[in-house]
Amino acid sequence: MDNYIIERNKKCTKSISKILEKLPDYCLNYFLGIENYTSPLTRLNYARDLEIFFDYLAKNVFHKNIKEISFDDLNNLKSRDIEQYMSYLSYYEYNKKVYHNGEKGKARKIASVKSFFKYNFKQDNLKTDVASKVDTPKIHSKDIIRLEVDEVCKLLNEADSPTHLTKMQQAFNKHTRSRDVAMLSLFLGTGIRVSECVGININDVDFENNSFKVTRKGGNQVILYFSDEVKTALLGWLNDREKLLENSKETALFVSLQKKRITTRAVENIVKKYSLIASPLKKISPHKLRSTYGTNLYRETGDIYVVAEVLGHKDVNTTKKHYAAMSEDIRRSVANKVKLRD
Repeated sequence: MDNYIIERNKKCTKSISKILEKLPDYCLNYFLGIENYTSPLTRLNYARDLEIFFDYLAKNVFHKNIKEISFDDLNNLKSRDIEQYMSYLSYYEYNKKVYHNGEKGKARKIASVKSFFKYNFKQDNLKTDVASKVDTPKIHSKDIIRLEVDEVCKLLNEADSPTHLTKMQQAFNKHTRSRDVAMLSLFLGTGIRVSECVGININDVDFENNSFKVTRKGGNQVILYFSDEVKTALLGWLNDREKLLENSKETALFVSLQKKRITTRAVENIVKKYSLIASPLKKISPHKLRSTYGTNLYRETGDIYVVAEVLGHKDVNTTKKHYAAMSEDIRRSVANKVKLRD
């Protein structure tokens, strides 16, 4: 495992420990129990969700300090208490900040609560698994937001030769042009996640085979492949990267002008900057570039299993949910392929 992943896991573990200091002591056993089959990042998300849940219980149900909430208290919860918590998540205040959640956010937070109750019920710490009686919010499917072919071209052209950016942005672009083009090309040409992009090191790339290594969600590493077009963009950036870093020992493929590994937030801002010009009516993120690649790959292959494998979906149903609607396009495209008479 590379240093970036190790450091990220350390930060997650440290953050989990800080949250656990606020929660009842028995919560530690839960996180130890799920450690073998979850990543530190997943556990951190669970910890944040449970922090919100216990804060709600302390203020609205039990009216006592969070640390004082016992298993006996949890045993007295009814399904309506969980349902009321779900409603609370729509709009709530925590640490003097206001938050709101839609279907997806609620579903994630309720899933964390369900996992916690299920574990403690199996460990005989709770008499019943009250959370299991509550239905997870239904997430209504939405149309895939992706870039069309002409929009992809506009995006890359604007990064390569900006004409619509502000004067300040154009001045900044002179220093980041090759990096931005290489990064956008890699997203659009391979469908990697933003976390995977940020984690790539120089020695993860093999230009002889047009391949590179990424660390997927969950920590497993896979080899992916890129086109000659992406290769050209990457080599252009590497030439400028070498000049920027000189004798630096930084191992990251993509770095900021501060000569450090670029952050996820910085990548998101880069994509947003150029996509506002290429497609102003669409809210484009790195994940939407991933969707663009998945869409194009499915159109070219018509094989949902290939798309699932390349995108790193553990369950092909996840892929089907997002791309099955395109099957009609494929069926229409082959209508005239089979000739009945010459």
